[in-house]
Amino acid sequence: MPTGAQHVPNARRVPKAVRKAVQSVSSTRTFARVAPRLVPAMDRAIHRLTRGKVLLSAQLLPGVILTARGARSGLPRRTPLACMPEEGGSWILIGSNFGRTDHPAWTANLLAHPDAEINWKGRDIPVTAQLLHGEERDAVWKALLDFWPPYATYQARVTREIRIFRLVRR
Repeated sequence: MPTGAQHVPNARRVPKAVRKAVQSVSSTRTFARVAPRLVPAMDRAIHRLTRGKVLLSAQLLPGVILTARGARSGLPRRTPLACMPEEGGSWILIGSNFGRTDHPAWTANLLAHPDAEINWKGRDIPVTAQLLHGEERDAVWKALLDFWPPYATYQARVTREIRIFRLVRR
């Protein structure tokens, strides 16, 4: 599996200095307080306006729109998320919640209802989510830190183990 900028389709278009600056800002506690409200709202709006072709946050990291049934309600919930695409057509989602203390709601939804759908580059794809454990999780965690180093800061801020999911096509 490739690591680092090789995973990021737009990495060549974003200067390394800009990427490093964004990584630095995204590691701050202020960003962790503001981003969960701001980033998904902007992504949803732009995704809707471009008919699924653009996610603003995907200019730095690849992204999907996850549609999963709510853990309690069973209603469809749409969440824009950064992802790490894997060779072979699967995707890694990380429940970092920007380093906030609680697991993000979408992770509980996938635990309760692992069959979901993602919108990837404007295409809807049915997937099944697998929560990673043990050595498999450890290997993916290392690749994630290469991919987006701020994940280490997020994990250091919380006592919970950040959930990592692999999404595979159904």
